[in-house]
Amino acid sequence: MLSRLSIRNYAIIERLEVEFSSKLNVITGETGAGKSIIVGALGLILGQRAEGAVLHDKEKKCIVEGCFKEEAADDHVLAFFKENELDIADELVVRREIAPSGKSRAFINDTPVNLSQLNELSSLLVDLHQQFDTLELGESDFQREVLDALAGNFSTLHQYGQIFSSSQTARRELEALKEQKTQFEKEFDYHQFQFNELEEAGFTTNELEDLDTELRLLSNAEGIKNALSKAYFDLAESEEPVVRQLKTMLSSLQAFAELHPELPALTERLQSSYIELQDIADELDRISNHINSDAERLEAINERLSLGYRLLKKHAVSATNELVEIRNNLHSKLQAVLNIDDAINAAEKKYADSLQQAESLAAKISAARKAQVKPLETQVNKMLAQVGMPNARIKVDVSKAPLNSTGFDAIEFLFDANKKEQFQPLRKVASGGELSRLMLCIKSLVATSMDMPTLIFDEIDTGISGEAAKQVGIIMKELAAARQVICITHQPQIAGKADAHYLVYKDLQNDSIRTGVRLLNTDERIVAIARMMSGERPTAAALENAREMVMN
Repeated sequence: MLSRLSIRNYAIIERLEVEFSSKLNVITGETGAGKSIIVGALGLILGQRAEGAVLHDKEKKCIVEGCFKEEAADDHVLAFFKENELDIADELVVRREIAPSGKSRAFINDTPVNLSQLNELSSLLVDLHQQFDTLELGESDFQREVLDALAGNFSTLHQYGQIFSSSQTARRELEALKEQKTQFEKEFDYHQFQFNELEEAGFTTNELEDLDTELRLLSNAEGIKNALSKAYFDLAESEEPVVRQLKTMLSSLQAFAELHPELPALTERLQSSYIELQDIADELDRISNHINSDAERLEAINERLSLGYRLLKKHAVSATNELVEIRNNLHSKLQAVLNIDDAINAAEKKYADSLQQAESLAAKISAARKAQVKPLETQVNKMLAQVGMPNARIKVDVSKAPLNSTGFDAIEFLFDANKKEQFQPLRKVASGGELSRLMLCIKSLVATSMDMPTLIFDEIDTGISGEAAKQVGIIMKELAAARQVICITHQPQIAGKADAHYLVYKDLQNDSIRTGVRLLNTDERIVAIARMMSGERPTAAALENAREMVMN
């Protein structure tokens, strides 16, 4: 429940703090005193949009803070805290700040949060019904939620939502595969032609690069062979070959090696050079013997390269490996065409299975909704008579609709205000006052099912008076037996039912109007209610009536 509301620097409120009871709290006051301003401030900590224009003092920030007791132990709230990694405390404190710049910040237990988190938490804490929220009653989503609340469908709906989402994912996957198959079939012949061309060419990794190297070798074979032969001749076969000269040098030096300390090292180096040059000569001879000009091989390489360069240009690539990769990709695409029918069959089965599960759960949800139709009609019609609408009737129409995220039911609340059996959609025929009383009746029925700890009604009594207002007060009193109710009202009959009665007033301070709120004692309540009935100076009869309302 909302135990305390603190407001600073909001509209005509400089500083205000209200502590609420856990039962029926009634807020009254003259028109324009600031009752709805308090609700507006409360809306800030429930995630509603903030504007810098609401600041009373443009140099200071606005702070609205609400303290909630007992909600910290609620399973849904605990799950929210765990999911959002927030600290859990015995008291839940929600704060909203608006800076002079208009920038807004929100906090839960002093931890900064975003507006979506604040909205999610507020939906677990408070149900705020404002003057124009009766329009919601005509919306199909709200009407469906009423039946689901009474039927206890929420856990089943959560399970259904997951299965339905899976079925839609499976459907999209199936459609994507079918579209892919259509595209494959369009491109199959072209891909097959390209693949056959590359497969027939049969290029291997780095083949064109290797052939280009071989081509340059064969094209220069004669020059290379001549250079190799000359080098070999100079080293080993000329009149005075280098290798023989080195051997002669080595022999002459070795004879004196023992006579000079540095000669052994030099002879060893000459020995190594002699061996190395002899080896080089042998290698030159071997390579020279293997180089020959081959006209047929040269022609074959040129043809192979010509084919390769043509394919490189065609596919806009520059290396053999890229051609090989293109061929492999084309092969994969051709295989995919052959395999896609199997994938489509598997996807169709997956979609059919998930759709069957979704339809089965949707049927269960629908049956539970339909089971609540008659009890809802009976109870609401009974309560409509109680709140001064004895001839009004509500009828719930449930028809089959295409499967969607909430099942396959189309739900419409129909209304007949004058017992003419001419039921029309509620949104088309009910007046504002009728909608207000209807909303109260319906919310009183679903409050327990939806487990809403705090209900706030801002002037839901618009358009009613007398016995109807008294009955509305009785309904609110019954609602407040199990949960906190906060009601802003102009009706003395409702104010008389309060467990805690707060008066909103205006006060002139330093040539500036301020809004204040105070909790009334019994005598003050009697006077306030009498004024609601007969004006600023209540009559003795009004005071007596007010006393009877309060005491009874």
